[in-house]
This record gives sequence, C-alpha cells and structure tokens, in this order.
Amino acid sequence: MHIRNTLKNICTVMYRTILYNLKIIFANKFIFFLGAALAIFIFVTLINLFNAESNPTEGTIYWLLLVPGILLIFYPIIFGIQNDVDTRMIEILFGIPNYRYKVWLVRLILIFLVTSVIISLLSAVSSFVLTSVPVYKMVFQIMFPIMFLGCAAFMVSTIVRNGSGTAVVMVILGMAFWITRDFFNDHKKWDLFLNPFVLPDNMNEAVWAEIVLQNRVYLFAGIILTLLAGLLNLQKREKFL
Repeated sequence: MHIRNTLKNICTVMYRTILYNLKIIFANKFIFFLGAALAIFIFVTLINLFNAESNPTEGTIYWLLLVPGILLIFYPIIFGIQNDVDTRMIEILFGIPNYRYKVWLVRLILIFLVTSVIISLLSAVSSFVLTSVPVYKMVFQIMFPIMFLGCAAFMVSTIVRNGSGTAVVMVILGMAFWITRDFFNDHKKWDLFLNPFVLPDNMNEAVWAEIVLQNRVYLFAGIILTLLAGLLNLQKREKFL
C-alpha cells in the first residue's frame, strides 16, 4: 500500500509539473508562431500540389517541415528566460537548490516532444497529399538540427537574458550557418542544414550514409555541449536577479 501511494504521488507530481510547464510553453505569443508554422506549411504544400511541374521528393518534404519546426521552438525557448524574469518565476527557481535545472530540462524536453508530434502530423499529411515519405525517419532526421538550434538558443538566452536580444543573435547565427553552406561542399558533415534525403550527384550511397551519420553525431555532440553550457550559466544567480 505504501509503495502504491508513493507511485501515485509521484505520478500526480509529474502530471501537474508537465501540465504547468505546458501552460507556460503555450502561453503568450506561441500561438502566433504555431499559426505562422502552419501557414507556411499549407502555403508551400498548396504550391506543390497545384503546380503541374512540381515534383516533390523526400528531400523537398524535409525542407518543407524544417522551417515550421524551427518556428515552433523559437518563442518558448528564446523568450523563456525573459518570461521567467518578467513573472518573477526566476526568483522561485533560484530559491530552491538545483530546481531551475530540473524545470528547464523538463521544459526543453516538452518543447521538443510537442514539436516532434506536430512535425509527425505534418509529415503524415505531406506523405498523403504530396509524396510518400517515411514519417518516423523524416521526423528523426529533422529533429537533429531543430534540437541543436533549440539548445543553442537556450544557451544564448542564458547569456543575453533578453528575448529580443536572443532572437537577434540566433537569426544572425542561423543566417551565418546558411550563407556558409557553400563552404561545406567538400565537408558536408559539418553542414547544419544538411538534407539527408538529397543524395549529391556522383556520390556513392554508402559514402553519403557515412557522411550523414557523422553529421548527426556532430549535431548530437553540439546539442549536449550547448545544453550543458546553458545549464551551467544558470548558476550565475546575480545576473538573473
């Protein structure tokens, strides 16, 4: 009976924690970013659907889903720290030892889970409307750059501590990554926006699979490093209060 009550209490706490953090994630301007993500998806899908010369491929669907995915994580991560400061939640987070780490880990996990679910639904729609794609593989590949950008944005937000400032920095970084893509023609494993569903001309499939694997390993390492850097920055209490 004691074990049963303990498990029940743990489940209740987890449920309330998840529900509370979901309310924070979906608060304020998130609905506008969700609407923008859906609008872009619908607009591009309709263009491909009614254009007789359009021939969408798995690579096309990857690009189609990547932009909405980035938009979905943009607001809750970039403005998360500022929203905590504005609502004085940051004082509570710093008032309980190590609590802020747990809260932000839960938030990031929930943000990425919600994003992956929405991307899965959009991927399924694309597979039905445009061209057949492996939904789970598509979502799995897309989440690497999305999670890297999300953790990088979290790290930057702990340094800048201002939503608008963090947004500017991330837009500049994103543009820099995109502009410098041409420099990675011979070293695509370093390309943040590498599309694993587009096989380059005159390249062996086995070689391409190895490059994609290396790229995803590097992105995963970047995810871990930026996440840890962001959590370590949360130790600097005097900069947040």
